[in-house]
Amino acid sequence: MDFSLNETQRAWQLKARQFAAEEIRPLSLACDQVADPRATFDWDIIRKGSRLGFRTAGVPGEWGGQGLDFVTQVLVIAELAKADSAIAKTFSQCWKWSHLITDRCNAGQRERFLKAFLADDTFVLGGGITEPNAGSDNRLPPEDDPKSGLRLRAERQGDAWILNGEKCYIANANVGRLFFVYTRTNPNVAVGDGTTIFAVPIDTPGLRVGKVFNKSGWRFYQNAELIFENARVPHANRLGEVDGGLQVHGGKAAKFAELEYAANAVGVCDAAIEMAMQHGRTRWPDGRYISGNQIVQLKLSEMHMLTEALRSFVMRVAAESDDTAAPHSAHNHFLMNFAADAIQKVCYLNMDIHGRNGAGMMSAGADKLVRDAIIWTHIAGDSVQRMKATSHLVE
Repeated sequence: MDFSLNETQRAWQLKARQFAAEEIRPLSLACDQVADPRATFDWDIIRKGSRLGFRTAGVPGEWGGQGLDFVTQVLVIAELAKADSAIAKTFSQCWKWSHLITDRCNAGQRERFLKAFLADDTFVLGGGITEPNAGSDNRLPPEDDPKSGLRLRAERQGDAWILNGEKCYIANANVGRLFFVYTRTNPNVAVGDGTTIFAVPIDTPGLRVGKVFNKSGWRFYQNAELIFENARVPHANRLGEVDGGLQVHGGKAAKFAELEYAANAVGVCDAAIEMAMQHGRTRWPDGRYISGNQIVQLKLSEMHMLTEALRSFVMRVAAESDDTAAPHSAHNHFLMNFAADAIQKVCYLNMDIHGRNGAGMMSAGADKLVRDAIIWTHIAGDSVQRMKATSHLVE
């Protein structure tokens, strides 16, 4: 495939690269090392990035956004993630849910939600899916088990729905303004047939933020509980048909999810290689350069090989995803798994080069990349993705 970039794509890539180098990189390690998980977040970097279009990049141009295609989106994510994976994810998280607004909301909902999102540099989006007792079974739910999956109940009362339950590990939960919450509207059928999505503003009566999770990696990126206690959500905030929620979460939002994580992994791998190459210029006590060691050379070669393979895979899937006629394919799911394998291997090799080859104490930067990379085990590289990929292969 031809991956030559056009002028617009190159311009966005260079803009993201400059912003990452000048604004994100200088604060990355400092944010990572803050003890309080709430205090790792920096609104100033969000405002600066938003003014450059990095918060609203996924919104079509005719509706007031930047209207970046998938290829351009992955280029921007990779550049931002090279400076800090968690900050890049905070921006791209908004793209994922703004895709849902533009692709799946009706005209009235777009008028209410999209206008507010575009107008405020601090308007951050999130989704509410994961629960304490419902995780991977939401992503590949058993077809005949009503007890599996979502348990957050939504019950109709006149022109509103009353939500009761809990969501956990929710992205941007303690900083976000609007959340797309997956609820169980029919507990007597399988989750795929009894789920409804609602757009829920953070100031909804009966909704509160619970615990903010103190993670080892992606420390800038906020994850917290959302607690629903008779939260009253207007019927007009429902996306799609009642009990049709899993069908609503499709289109651009579904395609983007795999690309988002894989592109972020490319940026982290690039950072690891740059760090390892720089460290390779350090001298051993006897005066030789570390990079002259054959074992180090083999590790550097493997890091480059995996990163370039991942980059090519990302660009291929992005180009396929920009083809609106192309269906969601097994490539998307394979990409998620390969990204998880590649980022963790590359970051471990970088850690190896820094910490086990006469260099003494581990560097804070290499340690951070490893802690960030471990996140991919949870978000991307699980057996569920491979099972979903297989379902595409046998169709």
